[in-house]
Amino acid sequence: MQTSWIPFIPESASTVSGKVDALYFYLSGVTAFFTLLISAVLTVFVIKYRRRTPNEIPRPIGGSHKLETIWSVIPFVIAMSMFVWGAQIYFENSRPPKNANEIYVVGKQWMWKIQHSTGQREINELHVPVGRKIKLIMTSEDTIHDFFIPAFRIKADVLPGKYTMQWFEANKPGTYHLFCAEYCGMNHSGMIGSVIVMQPSDFDNWLSGNASQQSPAVAGQQLFQSLGCVSCHGANGEGGRGPALAGLFGSKVFLSNGQTLIADEAYIRESIENPQAKIVNGFGPIMPTFQGQVTPEQLIQIISFIKSLQIANPQPATAPAKVAPAAASATPAPNRQ
Repeated sequence: MQTSWIPFIPESASTVSGKVDALYFYLSGVTAFFTLLISAVLTVFVIKYRRRTPNEIPRPIGGSHKLETIWSVIPFVIAMSMFVWGAQIYFENSRPPKNANEIYVVGKQWMWKIQHSTGQREINELHVPVGRKIKLIMTSEDTIHDFFIPAFRIKADVLPGKYTMQWFEANKPGTYHLFCAEYCGMNHSGMIGSVIVMQPSDFDNWLSGNASQQSPAVAGQQLFQSLGCVSCHGANGEGGRGPALAGLFGSKVFLSNGQTLIADEAYIRESIENPQAKIVNGFGPIMPTFQGQVTPEQLIQIISFIKSLQIANPQPATAPAKVAPAAASATPAPNRQ
């Protein structure tokens, strides 16, 4: 495992880790400076203005608007600099780039199950290349976990029934610690793993050596067929009794209640597990729930298949009354045989 030359601070191995460290040192520096300043001023005042005789009465001190303004404005400016700097890093780290490679992560007591978009599976290990943006799509199979890679300065809760997104770009080859940072049961301390950062050529060789495994999109297509989704959404997701799925992911969806939303992973998952929550304009509430009938990994596979259904020349969005884009029922319909 890589170590840092600074005690108690993990190795810095991602594009964002240096920014996080800079903010941390700034916060620590400001805190240390004012701690020492206030301590010194307090000590000086205690000595200088001590009572020298039992009957001594201190002279009155008049107020100063200038002084009041200074010690109000300076802390405000410092506090706002912390806020703006921290917000900038937060938003940068919480918005995955569009060209990032997607990797699916499922937390389970007490292991991390990881699958690459090309099908390779790992348990408690994550292989990634240097210099490529990686987007993690994470969910939990049981309780709350937390995906934490100290060297990359990324940490995010992994929740059951919800998708958490996180991204990073490793900039230094090596092997780094992976932890669960949320108490998840009696074997929580054993829910650890490794992130292996490789040169791009070595990573490509590693991928090709594990190419026999089925990709999530292909597995999702098989589920789409076996669950009978084809009866409502068509053999290729082109629509029928249910909304069309081609080009659904990332598009605008018009609902029957007049609202609009963007079809992301969370929306598609909700449409599978609770299809009556959001009904697409132009379609009825005919889809039953698949809650408890598909596992978190199978949900990821179905979503991957829907993502793969892209259209070559997408049409611009039109008025809700004329469009039946993908839907709350933009999910598998059961086999009614």
